[in-house]
Amino acid sequence: MAFYLAIDIGTEGARAGVFDEAGTRVSTASAPYQTAYPHPGWAEQNPRDWWSATVRAAREALETASVRSVRAVGVATTSSSVVILDDTGTPIRPALLWMDSRAGAESERTAEIDHPSLRFAGGSDSSEWLVPKAMWLARNEPETYAAATHIGESVDYMTLRLTGRWVGSRLNATCKWNYDHREDALPSDLYAQLGIPDLAEKLPRDIAAVGDVVGELSRAAAAELGLEPGAIVFAGGIDAHLALVALRGVSSNPVAIVAGTSNAFIAELDEPVFSPTIWGPYPGALTQDRWLIEGGQVSAGSALSWLSERILGVPRDRLGQLVASATEVQAAEHGILVLDHFMGNRTPHRDPSLRGAVLGLSLGATPAQLYRATVEAVSFGTRQVLESFEAVGVDSDDVFLTGGIRHNPLWLQTTADALGRPVNLVSGENLTTLALGILGVAADTGEGRAEVARRFAPDHIIVEPNPAATQPLADAYERYERSTQLLTGMSHELARSTQTTARVGAA
Repeated sequence: MAFYLAIDIGTEGARAGVFDEAGTRVSTASAPYQTAYPHPGWAEQNPRDWWSATVRAAREALETASVRSVRAVGVATTSSSVVILDDTGTPIRPALLWMDSRAGAESERTAEIDHPSLRFAGGSDSSEWLVPKAMWLARNEPETYAAATHIGESVDYMTLRLTGRWVGSRLNATCKWNYDHREDALPSDLYAQLGIPDLAEKLPRDIAAVGDVVGELSRAAAAELGLEPGAIVFAGGIDAHLALVALRGVSSNPVAIVAGTSNAFIAELDEPVFSPTIWGPYPGALTQDRWLIEGGQVSAGSALSWLSERILGVPRDRLGQLVASATEVQAAEHGILVLDHFMGNRTPHRDPSLRGAVLGLSLGATPAQLYRATVEAVSFGTRQVLESFEAVGVDSDDVFLTGGIRHNPLWLQTTADALGRPVNLVSGENLTTLALGILGVAADTGEGRAEVARRFAPDHIIVEPNPAATQPLADAYERYERSTQLLTGMSHELARSTQTTARVGAA
């Protein structure tokens, strides 16, 4: 029996899964790490923690499965988690996590540039992406930027640790670095216009398509992971985007909503559609000759955990009680409206300076009402993004939800209620590691991905909307959109004040 190791570097920890060639998930394990928030809008992690957590999770998964030899290893990570390394591959500062929005001014600068590659990003780069973050480093930490031999993403760092090779994923490069594989070169002229002319020299020069073999697992890495040497390592990519690989086992044209710490929306088109309310269309980022588009909510599950744990002081082991109490509150009848832009808005507004808000509070407001209103806000953000997809012609008949949302019944049901339509919930399955299992088998055996995906097809259930909740939530959604517009100016003013404080503190 052949086995395959999948590694997923998420926001809160590393997950490892062992699969066999028949599509059975033999074992799983996870290990956590910490995130630092040095200033408002900043988020950082230590890349060494990703590797040490990977070793712990992989060893546990392999030992549980009684497996010592695998045929292929693949890794997926959050996108735009930027690493800064010296010539030995050692980090010289913490990584700028995907949700870090400090590069707002640099993002605005990309919108002022007339360059053909920016057309595939809706006219500008997000503050979350690698290029604006590299601009921020060059401007605010010039000595660190100059000392960096390598700048890349978490997936590049993990590939380096696995193989010893500095290789990029076409998925990340296309979606986050303004790369077009049809040109077969990074856009150095764009980087020069943005004040970072040497960025292309620091990024991986070898860029591999998702699923392509990039090397062999090094003896050192194999020893740390508890594996025998000889496994191939293939190019992975962005965790959420790879969900489409797994979902093609159940739908020819799925829309994936990976709902967890953040919400990522992924779909592919046969022909390109251009709109400033979506990210993309990206040529051949995941599938040759197709166009990938993405959208997202920066704050989703993170907004709920922030409220329950840090504001209301409810520990995770008592979260179920809070969710149960909030479920008893009638939808949109509590008089509270929350705006979920706690770390800015990814789409459709593309505004990193939007901020969260709570409206309608009174001395009679309860924790259950506040939690319910925040769940509704996250669901309204989901509706807003999905509507932006539909507006550019995305077929949304097959919408699949996966991720941490499956552990929160109120969030799941409210999402269906706010959308006013049935949604498919993937049953207890991590689609990222499942997709890596599919890619591993395909890379090892030469089978077509579609055929392997059908064998690995995840189970799913249909979640129907509650008719009694759909209209009240539709009315509240209109207030949500109107309030966002009314408060945009104040959001920007408050964001500027915290940015000033952060610069003073850094000095």
